[in-house]
This record gives sequence, C-alpha cells and structure tokens, in this order.
Amino acid sequence: MIELRNVDVTYGGELDALRDITLRVQQGEFVFVVGATGAGKSTLLRLLYRDIVPTAGTVIVAGRDIGRMSSRDIPRFRRSLGVVAQDFGLLRDRNVYENVAFAMRVIGAGRREIRRRVPDVLELVGVIHRPDAFPDELSGGQKQRVAIARALVNEPQILLADEPTGMLDPETSLGIAEILDRINERGTTVMVATHDKHMVDHARRRVIQIEHGRVVRDEPDGAYEASSPEEPDAC
Repeated sequence: MIELRNVDVTYGGELDALRDITLRVQQGEFVFVVGATGAGKSTLLRLLYRDIVPTAGTVIVAGRDIGRMSSRDIPRFRRSLGVVAQDFGLLRDRNVYENVAFAMRVIGAGRREIRRRVPDVLELVGVIHRPDAFPDELSGGQKQRVAIARALVNEPQILLADEPTGMLDPETSLGIAEILDRINERGTTVMVATHDKHMVDHARRRVIQIEHGRVVRDEPDGAYEASSPEEPDAC
C-alpha cells in the first residue's frame, strides 16, 4: 500500500528533513511513526499525500509513483486518502453533519449518498448524537472525532493522522486510539505520527521511529520507546 525507496527530502538545498528512508506498509496495517519534534514525522506524512515531493528516491502509494504524478491528477489521488490534523480544521460556521457532508460535496456526491454515508461515520466515531452542534460547542475530543469522520466519509484506502491526540488529555486520547483501531479493523491502512507515548504503549502496534530524518527503529507490536536489552543473570 505504501513504499518508500531511498527517499531524501532536503529543504533549501541544505537541511535534510529525511535521509535515505526505505520502508513498506502493507494493506490493512496500523503503523505509528514516533520521534522528537523536527525528526521528520510530519514530512513523511506530507510526502504520502503529495503535499511535497522527494528530493531523491521513490514514493509509491496505492500502486502509484506519486513523485511523478501530474498536478491535475493530485486531487483525484487524494480522494483515496483520509488526512487528520492536530488542529481539527473544522469549518466553524457549519455544524457536525455539515462539516462531514462538505467532504462528500466537494467530490460531487449526491444528496442520497450523503444522507446514507454521513450518519454511518458519525456513529462509527461516536458523535451520532451531536449532528447539529457547531465546533465551538464541542470538546477537543469531540472535534477530533468529527475530523476523523470527515476524513473517513469518502471511504479512503489509507488514513494518515498527524498528531491526532496532541491537544487532548490522556483519557480522551485513548478514546481516539480506539476509534482508529476500529477503522483499521474495517480494512483501512492507518498511519499515525505522534508524540503520544500513552497511546502507542497501549496499542502495541508497529512502531517506526525517526531521528534526525532517518529510520532508527522499525518494530512490530512495539512501544513508544525501544525495549532495553535484558540484563544478564547474576552469577
């Protein structure tokens, strides 16, 4: 579903954001990308939804070399993705239902399809009871649930989430993690860039750690921090 081959991203010809990244994510996987601020996590996600292109190397998403994609093909390509940001990005003058429906209207979905699909995703993320609420009337956790619903409503193959719990308390973060897990169980490939140690340790999914633009750890069923080697038994 996702493959990067020897990918570099350099800003201004000097600053290496990513260096020699090679990795694969299979269809239906759930992957956390962890690392310090500035390590390259967000740059990696931006590559995947074609916000930037690699300086070197190849990025394949859903079978397409997106570095060679023409600008006219980008909007159609992005319809196969769902993207969730830390700051929610909801339209403040539209209620919950309208925020989610808007994502369908921009791709030309009809009213009947919107009426069928929007309640389904609102129920999936746990806000079916608040369709008429406006963003300013919602808690942070509810706003993020709506943002996830909007990212899901067009049934993307891949969900990319950049710090989706960065503005939430630990208990609320676990609720968001459970939603992401349910989405993954339905067959969607999920990749989450995060600083949220509690969420990563609780989920025990694949963990890719980036430091200074390089992958330094890729561990199945991993934790936020690498496990220390066991101490030898005392003699």
